[in-house]
Amino acid sequence: MATTAAAYQATKGGPLDVDKAFYDRVSGTPEGRELVDKFEIPIRSGQAWEVPAGHLCRLVTVEGPQVGDFNVWNRHDPRERLWASRTRQLQRAHVSTYDRLWSNLPFLRPLLTITDDTLADYGKDAEGGRVHDLLGTRCDPYVNQMLTGEAFDFHCHSNLTRAVLPYGLTEFDVHDVLNVFQCTGLNDDDQYFMKDCPARPGDHFEFFAELDLLCALSTCPGGDLSVPMWGPDAHDPIEVCHPIGVEVYKVDPELLAGWQQPERAAYSNLHGINLPTWQS
Repeated sequence: MATTAAAYQATKGGPLDVDKAFYDRVSGTPEGRELVDKFEIPIRSGQAWEVPAGHLCRLVTVEGPQVGDFNVWNRHDPRERLWASRTRQLQRAHVSTYDRLWSNLPFLRPLLTITDDTLADYGKDAEGGRVHDLLGTRCDPYVNQMLTGEAFDFHCHSNLTRAVLPYGLTEFDVHDVLNVFQCTGLNDDDQYFMKDCPARPGDHFEFFAELDLLCALSTCPGGDLSVPMWGPDAHDPIEVCHPIGVEVYKVDPELLAGWQQPERAAYSNLHGINLPTWQS
């Protein structure tokens, strides 16, 4: 069956036409990186951290399969943050190597570019599941209480909220996520489904920071999602929860030759509004 063409097409040399050779060089030169930060995010918690422009960041399933809910902002202006829905249109609903995460209006530029993904070969499984999704969003205590009548304070929304408080951000700054290591799709009724996480110890998802970034990640309380969190078969899946490791690397400046940070969108922001003309 023929594939319908994507609505948003890359033009040669345009912002959707990624310089793969550059990112291969940056990511594929082990001697050209220096580890500058490393930590683990425990189960059912969240942490925020900074990734300077031109650095690499790697997320690692250190002990076993685990889903992570990821948020990202411009470190210097948190009004600029991941725009999940536009990224789905410009890239795809499940992202991997060479895809970019784009920022919201009026900024509209790449926040980061994915440089390495050990699950890239997972592809599409028999049920239509794919990995690293932008289809769904974070689990949250509001929906949980609506569905179950119970309060639980360690859903990804709450974990991310606590994580960003030291940076002066609040619950209102937490936004739709990239579900790292999560396998999802749409069923025959066009409904969102989640499957067991296919990651194993040592699998990683790596990206290059196009701007100075503030990142935050929640280790989902659902763990590897092999246990239903809602419905008649639901029970506490704490036994399938694992930490996620974070590594930040400084890149040799010689490997960055020719790269520059992306500019804000060129549009004037006038939106057809006629501004007054003052006369002396």
